[in-house]
Amino acid sequence: QVQLVESGGGLVQAGGSLRLSCAAAGSIASIVSMGWYRQTPGKQRELVALITSASNTNYADSVKGRFTISRDGAKNTVALQMNSLKPEDTAVYYCYARQGWNGYWGQGTQVTVSS
Repeated sequence: QVQLVESGGGLVQAGGSLRLSCAAAGSIASIVSMGWYRQTPGKQRELVALITSASNTNYADSVKGRFTISRDGAKNTVALQMNSLKPEDTAVYYCYARQGWNGYWGQGTQVTVSS
């Protein structure tokens, strides 16, 4: 089992920045990728950004150029730097980790961007 604990959400004005962090604990060996998804009421959870153990990254088109994902393998943490935030970025953001065939989720952290 892998436990994920997120931090860093909050309220920010449009154009501002926030940094989300996620720490993995438990049976963390062989985590192959970590990332962030987000969800708004009535919509499916969507990928925001993903980073593999080889540091390959994948971003949603809507956040390219504004968000940056990074990972500290030694500390088993992943961070999401969010710049130039827009009201449409408002959502609950979930940390995700994949280990073999298993996927694990954090509890979610609210990000609210006011116009």
